[in-house]
Amino acid sequence: MKTSWTALDVMRDAPVIPVIVLHDVKDAVPLARALVAGGIRMLEVTLRTREALECIELIAKEVPEAVAGAGTIRSAADAQASALAGAKFGVSPGYTRAVGKACHDLGLPLLPGVATGSEIMLAQEDGFTELKFFPAVQAGGLAMLKAWQGPFGEVKFCPTGGIHAGNAPEFLALSNVACVGGSWIVPTDAIAAGDWSRIEALAREASQLAR
Repeated sequence: MKTSWTALDVMRDAPVIPVIVLHDVKDAVPLARALVAGGIRMLEVTLRTREALECIELIAKEVPEAVAGAGTIRSAADAQASALAGAKFGVSPGYTRAVGKACHDLGLPLLPGVATGSEIMLAQEDGFTELKFFPAVQAGGLAMLKAWQGPFGEVKFCPTGGIHAGNAPEFLALSNVACVGGSWIVPTDAIAAGDWSRIEALAREASQLAR
């Protein structure tokens, strides 16, 4: 498998990037294996818990078929810690030049979060053309993405926030959407129960969505 990825590689690998919140390090490896078995290997482990960095490190070491990424990157320090843990890509809920520069300097592909035209323009000025639209549904959803097709036709988006199995196909049908982000394929109750077969099944369904 490749050892380095571009942001576009990350977005095009599968129709869905799972947004993962892990509270117990013992769940990291079996969860990653279940997702990979279902056809999803780009894994966004969010930095929302104290265990997140250790989980990224374990996935990177123990599940070579997976590509561990770090979500909720909000600072240069987050980016540095994620890269040290073995993350191969980063995702941020918003965009600052400090985060963009840190990821660029680290060679860490970043999907910066945007919700407005001004944020898209700022990210583009810094060389980012693959962006996370967040929170997608709350910030205008399909209508906003369609409106952006004109002025930002060269930008590819990963809408995240309010995306689920029911509306994902509508988002994936848009020409400026490369993939979507969502937590529906990693339900908290399935993780808590260690129901890896359920997660594998959800991942398989997601990996087969048309785009």
